[in-house]
Amino acid sequence: MWFSNRFAFTYAVLGVLLALAARRHRGDVPAGPEPTLLDGVDVAAYRPGVAKPVRAAFVVLVRNSELHGMKRAMRQIEDRFNARFNYPYVFLNDVPFTDAFMAGTAAMTKANVTFGTIPGEHWGYPAWINQTQARECREAMNEKGVFYALSESYRHMCRFNSGFFFRHPLLDEYDYYWRIEPDVEYSCDIAYDPFLFMHRRGIKYGYTIALHEYPDTIPTLWTAVKAFLAQNPHFVRHAHGLQWLSADGGATYNGCHFWSNFEIGSLAFFRSAEYLAYFEHLDRAGGFFYERWGDAPVHSIAAALLLAKDEVHWFRDIGYYHNPWTNCPQGADAQTRCHCDPAKSAEHHGWASCTHEWPALPAANATAGDPRLINLGA
Repeated sequence: MWFSNRFAFTYAVLGVLLALAARRHRGDVPAGPEPTLLDGVDVAAYRPGVAKPVRAAFVVLVRNSELHGMKRAMRQIEDRFNARFNYPYVFLNDVPFTDAFMAGTAAMTKANVTFGTIPGEHWGYPAWINQTQARECREAMNEKGVFYALSESYRHMCRFNSGFFFRHPLLDEYDYYWRIEPDVEYSCDIAYDPFLFMHRRGIKYGYTIALHEYPDTIPTLWTAVKAFLAQNPHFVRHAHGLQWLSADGGATYNGCHFWSNFEIGSLAFFRSAEYLAYFEHLDRAGGFFYERWGDAPVHSIAAALLLAKDEVHWFRDIGYYHNPWTNCPQGADAQTRCHCDPAKSAEHHGWASCTHEWPALPAANATAGDPRLINLGA
């Protein structure tokens, strides 16, 4: 009896399966549940260890002593975004990371983390720099009260971020990066993939806040930029970007720059022949050491002139804070996913007027013969 019942049950199940298979072949029933989609992508693509829709990573230049500030920043970006998306982290340091730092940061995420040491030639004085002169320049800037006037490491950092971070071997496999620093805060849930957003729209550089630079840190930067552009006018793609950078048609620089402690960008842009030639020219001019040229104006001038208008994007919907400035999305809808105060957003302050001035620019691109570029070679 037991054998007969078991045989009958097996036969019945087999019959059901065969019937379902026949219906599925005719299209009467779906083949299975539809995948859960995010931005049109199966969310399974965002699982830890799985290749993402875009080859991208968080890039972090950080010191071992900043472990706790780094963990705080990671907790913010994980809670607001990356716990769902699982993009990897690449940590870079001019000295080897300690075991404590590596263990502490790895514990903050399910995503892959890698740790790299910066090559000495990317974090030191190039042969053409007179170090005695550089020291004298630092002392003179200190007498003027310039921030970080005496710091050599700050200058190495700015030069590295300007011309070398994208060349590190750990970034070879990536096309986009998102820069994160210790102690920053993310005040809004990010329910979409900014990397995928940029990739689909051809965006090469993204920012949240744009400020005016301190003139005493870059007295000859614009002179060096104009000399480069006089030799390479064909590199300029967005002549209207000049009015974002200059109030007098290119004669002088107004200091507008994208605040680079937050930036999401295309590594292909920084690896391009145009950008590499631009950086090489600035590097030879010596201003990273004889003055205190920051990577923010260096990146920003390049993005404003060498990219098309629609290749630079204000991520106004990403709530972000780096002391003392914040980007807080405006509008009641944003406040359902944010804890920041929109009235305190940098865009309301004159020093950060460059933030909303960029999207207001005309979008027309440039040619080498554009009359708006004449002063760039003056």
